[in-house]
Amino acid sequence: MRSEDLTARARIRDAAVARFGRDGFRAPVRTIAEDAGVSAGLVIHHFGSKDALRATCDEHVLTVIREQKSAAISLASPSETIGLLAGVQEYAPLFAYIVRSLLDGGALAGHFVDGLVDDAVAYLKAGEEAGTVRSSADPAGRARQVVATQVGLLVMAQLDAAAGHGIAPTESPAAAITQLYDRAMLAGLELYTHGLFTDSSYLDAYLEYKEKP
Repeated sequence: MRSEDLTARARIRDAAVARFGRDGFRAPVRTIAEDAGVSAGLVIHHFGSKDALRATCDEHVLTVIREQKSAAISLASPSETIGLLAGVQEYAPLFAYIVRSLLDGGALAGHFVDGLVDDAVAYLKAGEEAGTVRSSADPAGRARQVVATQVGLLVMAQLDAAAGHGIAPTESPAAAITQLYDRAMLAGLELYTHGLFTDSSYLDAYLEYKEKP
């Protein structure tokens, strides 16, 4: 494939991520093409169909999340990771896209969430190997808990906006992602760092329960 084709393909993909995030997955191919500065025919030439374009967007968003999380949790220092918050608006279109996918529901959204969980398993394992994350007796379950928290915060941000006390990620993703971090980052880091309970009584009781015939 020629380099200009690759550039056009990436430009269409990025335009689709942004447009789907703003308007939902019923956004027409023609509008996405206009955003990317290409013809609708070129979109179909590169992706075949709008469904295939969405699948490519899903894969791209998941890849970016996986790479950023893995780097933050295993490669960057804590100060470097926190410093990245200054440029978090760069990921605003992806933020809106994720929220829109969750709100859309259905099998495609379920598949997208499955991808988030699979990637969480991978980057948490990378954190264990780097010595920044504790080991777990249930890595898959831990990954689901982490993703459930993230998904819940994203959906809550949209619901807060609907209730009149927040910024909608699908309307102003850059401002919404900043607000979300302001509201949840400290509590989240505190919870992940120190835990919630003061001792292991609940965990011990559950393990005892599981061992009973």
